[in-house]
Amino acid sequence: MTPSSPSRRRTVIVVEDDHSLLSALVFSLEAEGFEVRPFTSAGPVLELPGEADCLIVDFKLPDLDGLSLVARLRERDVATPAILITTNPDDRCRSAAKAARVEIVEKPLLGGELRRRIDAAISQR
Repeated sequence: MTPSSPSRRRTVIVVEDDHSLLSALVFSLEAEGFEVRPFTSAGPVLELPGEADCLIVDFKLPDLDGLSLVARLRERDVATPAILITTNPDDRCRSAAKAARVEIVEKPLLGGELRRRIDAAISQR
């Protein structure tokens, strides 16, 4: 099976410090056929090679905010599409996300919005 094979499971990295939400996201995304690599902080993600198909990152993390994490990955030429999950993003957060070409999905994560954004991010890659 080659990396471009349609039968290859797509890998999603999820960075969320709320353990309940992280567990729910892992369960949901795995049920939808994704391989999920969960993390509760940004630090370990900075050490990973850029091999994932999509990055889902919480804005408020204990060690580094989600947009800063994406910026640091971009500095290392990691072009993995990123989706920021947050509650009530202010104008500054929205502007920074737009400048970084990072989609925002607002919490609570209802319906299929996150899945639609993941699929769109992966297909545009």
